[in-house]
Amino acid sequence: MLTNATFLKGLPIQATDGELGSIEEFLFDDENWRIRYLVVDTGGWLNGRRVLISPVSILQTDWPAHKLDVSLTLDQVQNSPDIATHEPVSRQHEVDYLGYFGYPYYWNGPYYWGPTDYPARIAESTALSGLASKQRNERHAGDSHLRSSKAVTGYDVEASDGEIGHVDGFVVDDQSWAIRYLSVATRNWLPGKKVLVSPAWAEKIGWIENKLYLALDRQTIKSAPEYLESRPLTREYEDSIYAHYGRAPYWLGESAHAALLASGRV
Repeated sequence: MLTNATFLKGLPIQATDGELGSIEEFLFDDENWRIRYLVVDTGGWLNGRRVLISPVSILQTDWPAHKLDVSLTLDQVQNSPDIATHEPVSRQHEVDYLGYFGYPYYWNGPYYWGPTDYPARIAESTALSGLASKQRNERHAGDSHLRSSKAVTGYDVEASDGEIGHVDGFVVDDQSWAIRYLSVATRNWLPGKKVLVSPAWAEKIGWIENKLYLALDRQTIKSAPEYLESRPLTREYEDSIYAHYGRAPYWLGESAHAALLASGRV
């Protein structure tokens, strides 16, 4: 299900033996735009400590009950590696965290979550749990590519022919935990409106200048179908977005990639 990340903020997290806290923001991978961790404010029971929750532990996002269920106990979270969420999370921090919970490293393997495309499938497979144990003894070089949703919100958006607005928010898939769209507020024109663009169309992100560069011109972005948070994100609406931009939708590309992987040709 697609939802605006605004509705994730403040969503209570329910552990198996009590309420864990509420979502404050999330950390996403700037290489493939997957949400790797939810940053959770634990409130009073851990003296306001903020902890990371991987989508691997998520059982369901229960929108009618307004909560997110995870397969963790309060003790597991309390004893998890302490990570300063207000600072950049290093790869070594991730190794420690994933090793503690017994999760495979998502940067290994051909899929977005390493051995699979969906984080929920990791918890369901004993074979994948065995892979996690094996990886603990391996060395892992490279830097983490995690970015804060809170920090990127408000970044200026630069089209191919000039500035168009700013990043107003994110639309996420609560099954794959992919960021499917960036919400762009086109404040440079009056009356302004919000439109959706795929993060796949970003040429680069200027972390120093706080700017997102899109491979689209201003008029194309300005004339895109208007995005209203109150409007259901139906496949028909998504089709209209991709038809406007003249791009292939993400679900076709992901299906083709999965077929190639299954055939052993990649």
